[in-house]
Amino acid sequence: MGPRPGRAAARLAVAVAVGAAGLPLARVGAGEPAPVAYELSFPEAAQRWMQVEVRFSGLGDSPLDLRMSRSSPGRYALHEFAKNVHAVSASDGAGRPLSVDRPDRHGWTIAGHDGTVVVEYQVYGDRVDGTYLGVDSTHAHVNMPAALVWARGLEERRAEVRIAPPPGSAWKVATQLFPGSDPWTWTAPNLQYLMDSPIEASDHLVATFRLAANADGSGAERTFRIALHHDGTESELDDVAGAIERIAQEQRAIFGSLPDFEGGAYTFIADYLPWASGDGMEHRNSTVLTEALSVGTPEGRLDLLATASHELFHAWNVERLRPASLEPFDFEEANESGDLWLAEGFTRYYGNLVLHRAGIEELRGTLQHFGGELDTVINSPARELRSPIEMSRMAPFVDRASWWDRTDRPNTFISYYTWGSAIALGLDLTLRKESGGSVSLDDLMRELWRRYGSVPGPAPGLAGRPWTLDDFEAVLADVAGDPALARDFVDSYVEGRQVPDYARLLERAGLALRSLRPERAWLGALDLEFTGETARVTGPVPRGSPARTAGLAQDDVIVTLGDRAPGSGAELSRLLERHAPGDALPFRFLRRGRLVETEVTLAVDPGVGLVPVEDGGDALSEEQRAFRDAWLGSRR
Repeated sequence: MGPRPGRAAARLAVAVAVGAAGLPLARVGAGEPAPVAYELSFPEAAQRWMQVEVRFSGLGDSPLDLRMSRSSPGRYALHEFAKNVHAVSASDGAGRPLSVDRPDRHGWTIAGHDGTVVVEYQVYGDRVDGTYLGVDSTHAHVNMPAALVWARGLEERRAEVRIAPPPGSAWKVATQLFPGSDPWTWTAPNLQYLMDSPIEASDHLVATFRLAANADGSGAERTFRIALHHDGTESELDDVAGAIERIAQEQRAIFGSLPDFEGGAYTFIADYLPWASGDGMEHRNSTVLTEALSVGTPEGRLDLLATASHELFHAWNVERLRPASLEPFDFEEANESGDLWLAEGFTRYYGNLVLHRAGIEELRGTLQHFGGELDTVINSPARELRSPIEMSRMAPFVDRASWWDRTDRPNTFISYYTWGSAIALGLDLTLRKESGGSVSLDDLMRELWRRYGSVPGPAPGLAGRPWTLDDFEAVLADVAGDPALARDFVDSYVEGRQVPDYARLLERAGLALRSLRPERAWLGALDLEFTGETARVTGPVPRGSPARTAGLAQDDVIVTLGDRAPGSGAELSRLLERHAPGDALPFRFLRRGRLVETEVTLAVDPGVGLVPVEDGGDALSEEQRAFRDAWLGSRR
């Protein structure tokens, strides 16, 4: 998840040494300014708040311009994190109180200091997900932008974070931050890395595995850690860890190598707790996975693994293979990006594909994912209004952004995750078809990685060579060996609003894209609230649907369809089953208290899905079997 241009890029190279755990221990170099030092403590964790003390040193005589972030890495909308900050006070290096001014709702200004400012405040947090702060008696789940203030002008300074756990707790820390001088102290080389480094402090379980850097088994090993805070057992964690190892192997095979994780490790921070909110959030060398499910159930296990597959793929695609529109991340504004169809959409495609390649998701489940996405993209009226690039630029308005007013999103927006995944599917099958099976989307991703993603950045947390749409097209032309194919694909399906001929492409894999309910009469995909006698329309009526053509709108109350009152979902289904597409029925509904009498002509349900041809009684040819295996089979 992520967008844009920003103000706070770090350019400072930090000297590191390897600590006893095999991870980098940041050291202050000669003449390096003192780090920005944070201490996080929990006087009343059960009341959902955290105490923060932060020391800024070496400031000279300029006022300290203190900020609370408005955006969070991996999220594309603005957030009002400052709303949860209170009891702010400040003192100088000698302990003398300082005045704190509030120039705007996101910042504080502190002048008259002696070159050092110590700020203390409380921050409330009661949401366990990838964006906010969640504190209670069992843990502190800390997303940095929601918890830590920072200072303009000090973005390149090293930061130090010390955790002071509640007395008597059995907490330990899981984070991608670099180890400091003791188990409770952690460091970041700059603000970009600090704000991208969540912390889970709790009595969580830990499992690890190691993989060679390269798909051929060569290269230094990388460590993968799964820190799971849940109510289950270690055997459940071990089962999850084994599956994640297979996911990591499959993804390494796609790109040819693992990323050069700073510190040599990647951490999965997972909170699967009854009070968690469903989310997944990528970070440079870690990810956050949260849900109110138990990993001891098939549903909970699959949810965690599906999210882990998506987010781990981001370690290549977005965290390092990064669009120029997202680099560097701006903590005060939402970056605007037209590239999320690839950044998020291609990641979604591979997240699902890798689950099948790793033996975690059965074929039918994988086809259900892909078929649902194709159904959405093919049949959405929003495709008439915006291209995938334009949908990507809508991210600041839709990525969990908050508003009170209604929107017409069902008619105007297709998720860049969904449309981007459909584009990836079409491109993968097109490359395989045009090359006779010698080139695939895997080859394109590997070449993009070689040219852009694997290039070292100027400092941890920064991309070495961000890409643009022109770069993508050039690499596609080279990989396909066909510049005309690349230009046509980008022009038609990325900058344009067309969709590939999926039915023809999928046929080569022995898969049929077909109507799911060809005989069923269809009124439209309506959001309805049933009363037992009537049905109120609670959402926008889809453009092009029979209901909209007949004049039905949001908030109207359907009184009768034909000669019956559709007082329940079951009654409406039975009523439609008694009719055929093309039937014209009397249609009566109330609008703002007035009765409207009209007629509606039912249509064919346009829903489509993906099914293996063998399900329809057709034989799967050897060519189709080979194509399907080459596409969906394991790369390990």
